[in-house]
Amino acid sequence: MKVAIKVLMFLAQKYWKTRITIDAVEKFLQMQQMIGPTRYAYTDIVALTSHFRDKLGQGGYGSVFKGVLLPGNVNIAVKMLEGSSNCNGEDFISEVSTIGRIHHVNVVRLVGFCSEEMRRALVYEYMPRGSLDKYIFSAQKSFSWDKLNEIALGTARGINYLHQGCEMQILHFDIKPHNILLDNNFVPKVADFGLAKLYPRDNSFVPSNALRGTVGYIAPEMISRSFGTISSKSDVYSFGMLLLEMAGGRRNADPNAANSSQSYYPSWVYDKLTAQEADAISLVADMHELERKLCIVGLWCIQMKSHDRPTMSEVIEMLEGGFDGLQMPSRPFFCDDEHTAVPDSYPLLSELTEISAEDEISDSYVSRVL
Repeated sequence: MKVAIKVLMFLAQKYWKTRITIDAVEKFLQMQQMIGPTRYAYTDIVALTSHFRDKLGQGGYGSVFKGVLLPGNVNIAVKMLEGSSNCNGEDFISEVSTIGRIHHVNVVRLVGFCSEEMRRALVYEYMPRGSLDKYIFSAQKSFSWDKLNEIALGTARGINYLHQGCEMQILHFDIKPHNILLDNNFVPKVADFGLAKLYPRDNSFVPSNALRGTVGYIAPEMISRSFGTISSKSDVYSFGMLLLEMAGGRRNADPNAANSSQSYYPSWVYDKLTAQEADAISLVADMHELERKLCIVGLWCIQMKSHDRPTMSEVIEMLEGGFDGLQMPSRPFFCDDEHTAVPDSYPLLSELTEISAEDEISDSYVSRVL
């Protein structure tokens, strides 16, 4: 009898906890409906996706399906939130509240959403070219240097709009190639706002529970406040890592690199751009001017101390300008500034991995896709 009572109490507690979450999300959405995107019933979502027939992708959050919005036969992408992604509703509310009020050519548009009990969906404009990562990490060169610079500039403008163009400052916290989508004309759009947060412009302090992101793109201050406060400069760091991957045509950390000194690309390219040896000078001379520009701007963005990084508006100025006016930044790594040789293994990556594991940065934050 006692066991039965305990089971009933547990089930009742779980029900009311779920009920409170549902009610909180519902209250928010009722307020949002007056100013935000369209709210759809779940039956509408089923119809728009033809019973979830055309699956575009899968991630820790759930699945994305292609759909058609009538009238006009407009293609859409429907992100169905499943499992842990919708347990507390925080990521769902975050994405609707941030992107729902944004209209910018370089930010993906949220068309609508669905929330019925624990069934939730986000309806986006469809990006036919997919995400940037499948192009920059391709074995064959997909873009000219002019096009890469154009994509970098468009992405920077989208991020700058989040930081400066809205009533509230929006920090994305997960800038990476996977979250940059391309439309039919390869115009880049910043996507996936599940980790984004709204902050007043005059509020430089971001609470420690903002510690989220993807290992390899996380700014040092997200790990330790000794590198500065968490701010819009944290997105600048992630964008710098993105720029370097675009320039190198490979992931910044490549344990399978033919030469171990090239396993961490940012360190390797910095040494090549600053070294005085004849072979290094020859290598730099062979680099395209726009390749060097993307690398130098990226190196500015990934300075360890947040106050040493440029703002996104300053990044845009650098990308819009010529190469001749750019100065090399200080060495942006955990090592002696006078040391120019590239170590066989680089401590930053292992440190971030270890620290993030200790702080339980969930794998669900590492593979978020639209």
